[in-house]
Amino acid sequence: MAVTVFSQLDKSLHSHLATLTELARRGDDQTALVLARVELPRVVAVVKALLDEHQPDEHGRCATCRRGWLSRRTPAPCRAYLSAQLVLTVVGQEPSHGKHLRPVG
Repeated sequence: MAVTVFSQLDKSLHSHLATLTELARRGDDQTALVLARVELPRVVAVVKALLDEHQPDEHGRCATCRRGWLSRRTPAPCRAYLSAQLVLTVVGQEPSHGKHLRPVG
């Protein structure tokens, strides 16, 4: 199989995310602090940028995901939003050391 630009980007992004995950799981307190202050804001910015591409139109449908005039006649969140919501609120709900994230402010 030929190596494409996408495959290289995909491999690089997955490798970076795997490294961050591993450092978060096994790193010391200093590493966790660096991840929280440096890498976490970058990851949040990426998620926000991706979700910005999937904003609903005036009919409540994602223009990015909609494929043709017959698709999705009813307003509904697109797969990007549903995936983000599920990963952030449902997947991996095991509390770490009894602590839960709460909104700040």
